Amino acid sequence: MRRRGPSQAGIRVDAARNHHRLLEAALELVEAGGADALTMDDLARRAQVGKGTVFRRFGSRAGLMQALLDHAEQGFRTAYLFGPPPLGPGAPARDRMRAFGLARLASLNVTGELARAADVDPGTRYRHPSRSLARQHLAGLLRLAGTVPDPELAAYQLTAFLDAGLLLHLHGEEGMSLQRLEKGWEELVDAVARSS
Repeated sequence: MRRRGPSQAGIRVDAARNHHRLLEAALELVEAGGADALTMDDLARRAQVGKGTVFRRFGSRAGLMQALLDHAEQGFRTAYLFGPPPLGPGAPARDRMRAFGLARLASLNVTGELARAADVDPGTRYRHPSRSLARQHLAGLLRLAGTVPDPELAAYQLTAFLDAGLLLHLHGEEGMSLQRLEKGWEELVDAVARSS
């Protein structure tokens, strides 16, 4: 096996550091002005790298949005897979589903914006790793609840409620409060995963 010299290792460390710095800077820009306001030029300036570095790393704005969504979702995934109940293991399936949607709604302003902006290709929309894992998680909880005959299809229906574009439309354009959306989620989960 060939060993890497210090210069090769240094390049990899610098690349990883630049990648993380770019993602953190992009998140800050989205938090400040929304996903639509994020430009590759602004990102390069904020992260103090050349614009070419941004394009080499992500390829396009759509690639940046996909990577940024994955980065922003890491904490959420850790929380629902390994964190404390009720979002994480140790609570009844229905309580975990309720907590899942409430946590998703609580992060609507940032991850909702990113998810909407990352939805540029209808062909890959439902195969995005974050969406797939969330859907599999909900399907697993529905299997545990044992209240629906087709947990996989029901998980698609639940994730449709949590679609970022829909939630942003309902909240921003239709003027529905987050409290109303939270109540709607809880009622939907209670209907689907009612106690037997």
